[in-house]
Amino acid sequence: MTGRITTLRNVPILECAADGRAIRYDEAVDLIGEALGAGVDWVAIPAARLGDEFFRLRTGVAGDVIQKFVTYGRRLAILGDISPYVAASEALRDFVIESNRGAHVWFVRDLAELEGRLPPA
Repeated sequence: MTGRITTLRNVPILECAADGRAIRYDEAVDLIGEALGAGVDWVAIPAARLGDEFFRLRTGVAGDVIQKFVTYGRRLAILGDISPYVAASEALRDFVIESNRGAHVWFVRDLAELEGRLPPA
């Protein structure tokens, strides 16, 4: 297992380990499989595990990873301070704002913020 199951507001979440390889397409597929096997809708990934390429939208890494989660009906929470990336890219800033308005991909500082965004149990 690449992470552990955490429960927030009675919602099980696969919390990805903070250390390890950078998460790209293949690793995202593995995480989705793990989430499906555990019956978990949410996967929380530390921003540090995504690497710089993820936050440079023109590379397509973010699109590939996020699309895989959406295709398989899993929700994604990206945990951590991404303000340096957002400050450097208006496109990323807009993407984060739009994602956070939706229900499938959220950029949050930590598990406490994620818990605060989840509907009450």
